[in-house]
Amino acid sequence: MDELECPACGEDDRLLGRPCGDLIDVTCEACGQNWERNPNAIANCDRCDGDDMEGAVKAIVEKSRGSQLSIVATQVVYLCRSCDAAILASYRVGRSPLMPDQLPTE
Repeated sequence: MDELECPACGEDDRLLGRPCGDLIDVTCEACGQNWERNPNAIANCDRCDGDDMEGAVKAIVEKSRGSQLSIVATQVVYLCRSCDAAILASYRVGRSPLMPDQLPTE
């Protein structure tokens, strides 16, 4: 990863990092998104083994009532700029959280 940016809003300047053990707790001062970053880990794609990864926010959803789904939390996931190019292109347009691969049924 060449450049660190907020996976929620794309901000790359107003990021605040605090050491938290072996990790860095990063907060975006522009939108408030918070995530942990391991400065020693080299993220590789599990499909192509490439290291050109980009962070994105993924929603964690639960059924709230009936068939209504609610986002209850978010998490940062890293997507391959090559293998996940279409998903990342769509994500960059609106920066809305990605939906989970599987939605709750109960």
